[in-house]
Amino acid sequence: MSANSPTDVLIELIAPLVERDGYTTTLLPSVTLMALRRPVPRTPLIYEPSLNIVAQGYKVGYLGDREIHYGPGQYLVQTLPLPFECEIHASLESPLLGVSIRLDPALLGELVAAMGESGVPNKASPEPMASVSMDERMQGAVVRLLQALHDSGECAAMGSLRVRDVVFEALKGQQGAALRALVHHQGHYSQIVRVLSCLHASYAEEVSVESLARQANMSPSAFHQHFKQITQASPLQYLKRLRLIKAQQLLVQDTHNVNQIAEAVGYRSASQFSRDYKRCFGSSPLRHRKEEHALQAP
Repeated sequence: MSANSPTDVLIELIAPLVERDGYTTTLLPSVTLMALRRPVPRTPLIYEPSLNIVAQGYKVGYLGDREIHYGPGQYLVQTLPLPFECEIHASLESPLLGVSIRLDPALLGELVAAMGESGVPNKASPEPMASVSMDERMQGAVVRLLQALHDSGECAAMGSLRVRDVVFEALKGQQGAALRALVHHQGHYSQIVRVLSCLHASYAEEVSVESLARQANMSPSAFHQHFKQITQASPLQYLKRLRLIKAQQLLVQDTHNVNQIAEAVGYRSASQFSRDYKRCFGSSPLRHRKEEHALQAP
């Protein structure tokens, strides 16, 4: 290993694997690389359950009244698919570089069962989204994973084990309790997790707080309270934000017109969709599409 700092090592491993801004897939289905050569103002988005490691650049997440800062030497533990707002600090000279590892419930369950309760961080209330400082063991696990991405043979033979290694270290970290809560199907946290999974599978369908509360086996008032405590939004606010972020993803793909997108994400009125979209993102759907095209142009 060179005498470079741990952060420099991550940058040197990620930079040759990314050729453009945005997300780059890798030989491992659960591993995605991130790159961005421009700052991005505070913008609504959503992450699936994942570990997000930043090697260069800086991000600030806004979830309710919380600010979550993460940059080099830190990683974000995202255990629930929460709509939040994110601000990115990056430039052409110092682009954002990072790696995202999607959390596989089966792998989590297997590791939690094997680990038992030994060395479990004692955290009574798991946070669904939090930044954690990388220790030496996590740093080493991430380096080995990135090194494997440079060698197709190593990736085929050892890639899944490298991912397992990183998730194992996260389970031992400060947010291990939040990861374990996804596996231990007990208490309000896991009941809300179950409802969120259903919402993400059927976000375009008509739903009511009462029907969601029944899925969680709670009274509507108790469900509303626990849902807002965990997600920092009411159930209907969450659903609206989820639909709009899904619409943004469709808009960037450029395969649907605005009316089709509105219908695809559950809006009955295209004009109401456009108003909500502009209120959420600061631009109308058509203007947002033009802005994205301009940014992606050579």
